[in-house]
Amino acid sequence: MKTYSSLRVAHPTFFYKSYEMKAEDGKLHVTYHFEIENLSTFSPTWVFPLGEEAVSLDDCNLKAMVFSLGLAELVSYWKITCSPEVRIECGNLSPMQINWWKKLYFHGLGEFFYLNRINADESFMRISTKGAPASIDQSKRFLSGNLIPVGGGKDSNVTMELLREFKDSNRPYIINPRGATLDSVRVASLSEKTLTAKRTLDCNMLRLNKEGYLNGHTPFSAIVAFSSVITAYINNLKYVVLSNESSANESTVAGSTVNHQYSKSFEFEQDFNRYEKEFLKSGVYYFSLLRPLSEYQIASFFARLKPYHSIFRSCNKGSHTNIWCAECSKCLFVYLILSPFLSFEELEAIFGRNMGDDENLIPIFNQLIGNGTDEKPFECVGSRDEINFALCEAIKKNAVLPALFEYYKTTPLYEDYSKKANPYPKFYDRTNLLPAGYRDIVERELELC
Repeated sequence: MKTYSSLRVAHPTFFYKSYEMKAEDGKLHVTYHFEIENLSTFSPTWVFPLGEEAVSLDDCNLKAMVFSLGLAELVSYWKITCSPEVRIECGNLSPMQINWWKKLYFHGLGEFFYLNRINADESFMRISTKGAPASIDQSKRFLSGNLIPVGGGKDSNVTMELLREFKDSNRPYIINPRGATLDSVRVASLSEKTLTAKRTLDCNMLRLNKEGYLNGHTPFSAIVAFSSVITAYINNLKYVVLSNESSANESTVAGSTVNHQYSKSFEFEQDFNRYEKEFLKSGVYYFSLLRPLSEYQIASFFARLKPYHSIFRSCNKGSHTNIWCAECSKCLFVYLILSPFLSFEELEAIFGRNMGDDENLIPIFNQLIGNGTDEKPFECVGSRDEINFALCEAIKKNAVLPALFEYYKTTPLYEDYSKKANPYPKFYDRTNLLPAGYRDIVERELELC
């Protein structure tokens, strides 16, 4: 493995050299050109579906969005050497924008720095551009309807169902379609309305990762944010409706700002909205419908959506083969958070085996509940409190318990949480950006729970 310090000396500058756009066969094709000094060039690509209404490649708002997606993409390549300077050669940024991007990179790479034992501070990156950006006007495109990013897990499926009354104006959005995402929109009866984008990573990055250059987690949800606004804009859609819950705000390492889900957090959602209004001016509004809710409530609602139970997937290890591996922290978290609402037989049918009796999962189990460790798994999982309350609720309703639940009863956490009132069935986080009509939908659903 190369070292952070030596790589920064050997490769002092990362270049965002250019981007290209072309419209062809009903698609918008985008190619980015990056370079790490003294190492390699990279040319990742995107292909977006174009709407029926023509959009000019000279549209200043579109160019600002595509340029910004490149700024979100580049961090995946920059992290290979963590070059101290990022030089932007195809656009300009104001000091305010530079600070915005440095904040996203710094916090979005918090897990990367933490796991690579990199003691990064505000000097981790210097961003330079040619000058101040030209101002752009508010777009005059008429926008209406919802773009719903779909990942194939329970959360986006809940969002599609909550917005079923808007079915005629809902358009699912999928990046690089796979089994679970396609199955999800099929069950929602939205297959024909789905908009798909293709993202391709540069093979030079994959090669360098294998050669021992720096690698790790990057803020992918920020890429989803910028790419979804582009897709909404060129398809005349007003709202990008995410499925990020309140639990995404919790740090992964207790007592720190390291958060695997930083770009799913409300802080990022607020920052992104401000950036869009100030610097993109597309007219697209980005928010998370599930932000007021906890993972516990989402699981409660999803448990009633039986047609999705056999097809949803959240396992990253099994994503390429469309399976639950039933061995990782994400699989175990979903199993546990659903356990108050589904029988153990139903859970076994979903995951393919009885995870609750697998004592090899105890180390991951302890991480999820916070038993003897300050680190949660570096995955998109719920809060420690939610998982502990879910376990207590499942124990209350089952006379016969799997091994992990019996083990939990021996821990001090069970003694503590079993005496507390569970706050999550009626939880509601008022720090959200939901428009009034969408807020009404969520609040109405809470009354039904």
